[in-house]
Amino acid sequence: MPSLHIKILAFDGMEALDFAGPFEVFTTAARMHQRLQSEPRIEPWCEVRCVARTALPVAARAGLRVLPDSAFADGEARSADVLLIPGGVVDAAMQDGPTLEWIGKESARSGITASVCTGAFLLAASGVITQESVTTHWEDVDDLRRQFPQLTVQTGVRWVDTGRIVTSAGISAGIDMSLHLVARLGGMALAERTAEQMDFAWTRN
Repeated sequence: MPSLHIKILAFDGMEALDFAGPFEVFTTAARMHQRLQSEPRIEPWCEVRCVARTALPVAARAGLRVLPDSAFADGEARSADVLLIPGGVVDAAMQDGPTLEWIGKESARSGITASVCTGAFLLAASGVITQESVTTHWEDVDDLRRQFPQLTVQTGVRWVDTGRIVTSAGISAGIDMSLHLVARLGGMALAERTAEQMDFAWTRN
């Protein structure tokens, strides 16, 4: 079987852990999958790619810089099995036409589209979510309800999985959601082994 293809958007102002948490989960899962196999596997369980508007370094919130693997204009031929949109300070990204267009197009050809924290605002602004049940950071629930009143915004959950769309609550909840996605795509044994390797207390819904 070919590797699962994970694409993570990077944009200026993103919350570092919104990006790095899921990145760590999926890359760790790939390593743990190799260890769980009775025979060595040629291809990793998944490959993770960071995509941004340009190939220039992206400045995350608080200054951490991330170097993208590719830019929108590169036009990767392969669709994503999981497209992941982090949150953070999303005001500029919500007003950026190319970013919203890319999210919409990539989501349409992806198996699963997921967001962390205020990444839900980007999914809504790009038209990916319109009437779904979703969640976001507790501090931003009222804003999401006000700006996108057709959404059903849930509170008190770590993530909401409606099938093709999966959204998580704030920051560290993105790690919980990503482990859930590993379980969904690779099995509970792989997810639990990944959480153990990360020394992470997985909080489930």
